[in-house]
Amino acid sequence: MVDPAAQLICDADALQDGGKGVRFEIRQYGETAAAFVIRHGGVVYGYLNRCRHVPVELDWQEGRFFDGDGDYLICSMHGALYLPDSGLCVAGPCRGQSLQALAIREHDGRIYYLPHADGA
Repeated sequence: MVDPAAQLICDADALQDGGKGVRFEIRQYGETAAAFVIRHGGVVYGYLNRCRHVPVELDWQEGRFFDGDGDYLICSMHGALYLPDSGLCVAGPCRGQSLQALAIREHDGRIYYLPHADGA
């Protein structure tokens, strides 16, 4: 059962390991914010679409968050590399900082954002 307040993002098969992510919007602190989900190691992860170094969106083309090998999330502006499973920056000017993770749930072939779990 999914929380009635959950926001449907996409069908689960829209996300492939290391492939294109799906962008969506959330309400955060009373404003609309860009967010995204990706699949890595068979697990779906969601983050606020905002680099920790400079508040710009990460994807270099819509939904393109991974580097060429599909191993890291990469910032389009300055190339910071983030671990897909934790959002931790491992290379670049924001090294040691993490993307803001979002509460995401995969259920019955669909991907949901759980706003109440984030305190949004």
